Amino acid sequence: MFLKEYIKDVVGGVTSLLKGMRKTGYYFFHPKEIITEQYPDNRATLKLAERFRGEVVMAHDANNEHACTGCTACELACPNGTIKIITKFDMTPEGKKKKAIDTFIYHLELCTMCNLCVEACPTGAISMAQNFEHSVYDRNKLTKKLNKPGSKVREGVE
Repeated sequence: MFLKEYIKDVVGGVTSLLKGMRKTGYYFFHPKEIITEQYPDNRATLKLAERFRGEVVMAHDANNEHACTGCTACELACPNGTIKIITKFDMTPEGKKKKAIDTFIYHLELCTMCNLCVEACPTGAISMAQNFEHSVYDRNKLTKKLNKPGSKVREGVE
């Protein structure tokens, strides 16, 4: 019984090895079909898949305006506390207090690129960019402030 199982495992392993070697041999004799990217030599021509998720970014227009209202839906959706939103109250022209974003803190070192924050955002203020080169010597450089200094909420975004 033991010997039969052992021989079955060996035959299965050899079969799996030969399948992989067959694919490798095919690419050896058909080099135009190779799918390996020569990174970092091909940075100028590198094309990532459209669905690739690199980091969370907040888009600002030419007037330094964004669509983030400070609702904290992204902060609540994040499974590991990557996002921290600090809000403030601004006065509207009518004299009413209105909640606004003061600081949007994003901890890239904690982010799992799960996209839950982007899905939860009701205004589409944040999105996933295709940036992926984040190697730094100081971990503090991975904590980012996504809203630019002096930015404000775009008119018509509620």
